[in-house]
Amino acid sequence: MTSPTEPESIEIKAVSQFIDEQSDVDADRYVFAYHITVRNTGKVAAQLLSRHWVITDAEGAVQEVRGEGVIGQQPVLRPGEQFEYTSGCTIATPVGTMKGSYQMVAEDGTRFDAMVPEFTLAMPRTLH
Repeated sequence: MTSPTEPESIEIKAVSQFIDEQSDVDADRYVFAYHITVRNTGKVAAQLLSRHWVITDAEGAVQEVRGEGVIGQQPVLRPGEQFEYTSGCTIATPVGTMKGSYQMVAEDGTRFDAMVPEFTLAMPRTLH
């Protein structure tokens, strides 16, 4: 059983999609949207305070993104609730990865990080 402030009490799923109409292959500009679902599987409410992303392209170039909340919000998730949003990023190769964490605070004031498992960014027909 997880305590309410363990990272395992926050479940995160990510799905990415290549955005062809915003990308420019000739200029090494590959745009991806990613849809995130954050679910509180714990026993107490928790608020998402900030985010930290590590975005890596196929050549090993890394972008780190930090900021308050997500899409301008700092959602509070009660037990069993989920929050979904879509955002985007741009990399210089047709394939890359993203991973990161959300800095959370439980209703008792305990701060913890909820990890976002690494997921792939890939232009269609580039991975076999």
